Amino acid sequence: MLVVLRPDGGYSLGVSDHEATQRMADRIRLRVFEHVLANNGGYLSQACSSAEQLAVLYSGAVRMAPLAAPLAPPPFVAVPGPGLERVSGGAFHGPKAPDLDRLIISPAHYALVIYSALIEAGRLDETALASFNVDGSTVEMIGAEHSPGFETTTGSLAQALSTAGGIALARRMKKETGRVVVFMSDGEFQEGQTWEAFQALAFHKLDTIRVLVDVNGGQCDGPMDSVMTIEPLAARLEAFGASVDSVDAHDVPALHAALTRETGRPHVVLAYSDPTRGIPLLEERRPILHYLRFTGSEERDRYRAAYESMLETS
Repeated sequence: MLVVLRPDGGYSLGVSDHEATQRMADRIRLRVFEHVLANNGGYLSQACSSAEQLAVLYSGAVRMAPLAAPLAPPPFVAVPGPGLERVSGGAFHGPKAPDLDRLIISPAHYALVIYSALIEAGRLDETALASFNVDGSTVEMIGAEHSPGFETTTGSLAQALSTAGGIALARRMKKETGRVVVFMSDGEFQEGQTWEAFQALAFHKLDTIRVLVDVNGGQCDGPMDSVMTIEPLAARLEAFGASVDSVDAHDVPALHAALTRETGRPHVVLAYSDPTRGIPLLEERRPILHYLRFTGSEERDRYRAAYESMLETS
């Protein structure tokens, strides 16, 4: 569903346009690719693997209030404390309401992709990436609670799911009907806290939780199956009390259907993705795809040519 701003300032829900969502995903990849070229590196494979997932989240699978106009990122002032106003990146998701969803971003190193998705969704000013990773900016390389799109600091990988569970439990106690949606990476299932969180979600029967996992098969040390395998992931999650859909991460209609269906349990969508999707030149980097730093001008020129080719066909 798409959240549509009405003339009276309220919101209503409309039907998602899957073709428009795919175009948004393509633009997310291009925007990240452009930034990586300009800055001699970045988390490019994460954009390849997750563009469709984030496009689906930000084009309506997560019910958010609309914004009148894209927001400019505020400057970083200080770490929150007594007497200091808390700056929350959740402001880019719009005003909170009992019937609207909350989106919690877990893998903070996906920040560049998150910012790009917010820009394409019309929630973040398109000039925001000019202050990416600059001193005094909230547009941080690794997202924190003040960074656009990050409602909370998620700490070490796997802490966001526990945070989301607490939010979902509190919302139920307050009789709010909105869901809590968590975007995760598959590497977080190598962490024990993830499994403790799923036990708690199942025990408290938190059926308003939706978890979308970018299963791209890699982490900073290399392929997941060579570091510590997490498969059979669907069966393990079901054993911990969740319901599970396994889908092609680049199939927009399948992602949308899986995220929006009701199951009566904490629901997980395992989105099996290609970390080179749209940029086949990245295949040369296997098996280490976590972060791209160009080895020299020759390699950078080849990537620029690939980018320009994408522009021509977009």
